[in-house]
Amino acid sequence: MRKLKILILTLFVSAFSFAQQTPGDKQTKAITIEGATAHLGNGEVIENALIMFENGKLTFVGSANTKIARSGTIIDGKGKHVYPGFIAPNSTLGLVEVDAVRATNDDDEVGAMNPHVRSIIAYNTESKIVESMRPNGVLMAQITPRGGRISGTSSVVQLDAWNWEDAVIKEDDAVHLNWPSNYSRGRWWLGEPNVLKENKNYTKEVEELNNYFAQSKAYNANKTTPKDLPFEALEGVTNGTKKLYVHVDYEKGITDAINFAKAQNITQLVIVGGYEAINVVDLLKQNNIPVLLQRTHSRPKGDDHDYDLPYKLATQLVNAGVLVGLENSGDMERMNTRNLPFLAGTTVAYGLTKAQALSLITLNTAKILGVDDKVGSLEVGKDATLFICEGDALDMRTNKLDKAFIQGRDVSLETHQTELYKRYSEKYKNN
Repeated sequence: MRKLKILILTLFVSAFSFAQQTPGDKQTKAITIEGATAHLGNGEVIENALIMFENGKLTFVGSANTKIARSGTIIDGKGKHVYPGFIAPNSTLGLVEVDAVRATNDDDEVGAMNPHVRSIIAYNTESKIVESMRPNGVLMAQITPRGGRISGTSSVVQLDAWNWEDAVIKEDDAVHLNWPSNYSRGRWWLGEPNVLKENKNYTKEVEELNNYFAQSKAYNANKTTPKDLPFEALEGVTNGTKKLYVHVDYEKGITDAINFAKAQNITQLVIVGGYEAINVVDLLKQNNIPVLLQRTHSRPKGDDHDYDLPYKLATQLVNAGVLVGLENSGDMERMNTRNLPFLAGTTVAYGLTKAQALSLITLNTAKILGVDDKVGSLEVGKDATLFICEGDALDMRTNKLDKAFIQGRDVSLETHQTELYKRYSEKYKNN
């Protein structure tokens, strides 16, 4: 019996030692950061800045030369930098823990048309991957489902919470649609060449979407019985209160998606991926359509494309006047989400200013997600979601956080990975 008790205690301690970092306590005392260089996220930079926040909200953002009483705990920021928290859109953080363990995968629902699937209720706040984002300054994310033609509905969260209800910044913000590809690859398992060829079912697949949306509008106009949850979930998209994110890369697909939105009177459209968005830049501008651009650190998709097209695409679109944010979907996307600031940093080498690059993962993304009234920049009245960094946060060599705050809470920057780093960095020192 004694051995059994010891075993149970050991298992409990082991489980507890690998638990999520406890969310930070609610802010109860004012905090002042003085002397740092503040990168506001809206293009403005303040040297020798003064930033104050209380009850989770920014109360002052300006020069430290301003004659104003400092309040609460004062943090010396001299020689350091302050940034608004970075935002990772189109992410599956908290929906998948271990790819090889199916029981931990909850990002893809069965079926093709799933606008009613709500990713937020599957979001795991205690994911070890989620907490590993914070040491690089990624403090918020749009939790997005995958799969099917209509994947489901996303929500915007902050990355320090006990449960999804506490995490939500904007619940059910948008529906995500995977646009049919006008190209398809040969089915290698049937011996077909693995090369791109025309998708002969493209027109049929687009027509199916038109019919589905038309049926949803007819249903929502009369709300007939029996209740149809998928159709009801599209009501916000068709009446203009909810955004439609169309995941599409190629020129024809982007053009057809915009025409589809016009035909369905969808007024809030966002292009996700947008690999050939520069080819239809005038159409995007005419219709005021923003782009969440694919991962910067990727290879060109066409043999005749510039080798550095993915690196310079953000600069081309920004210079053309399109509202652009960066997303990081693709292989190992959850673990790679921590590299979001370095994707933005790469765009500086290809023509953007550092302030413009910062906006790609802060205010621009907040505007696209519809949360710029709360986050995305250091402005009075917004959430005190920010961090203090020893150097340039967009440079992997100097991105080293001292402190991070989410809605005014002083959050832990320790993760399972930092614990392992400390453990093994000491292993051979005394040998």
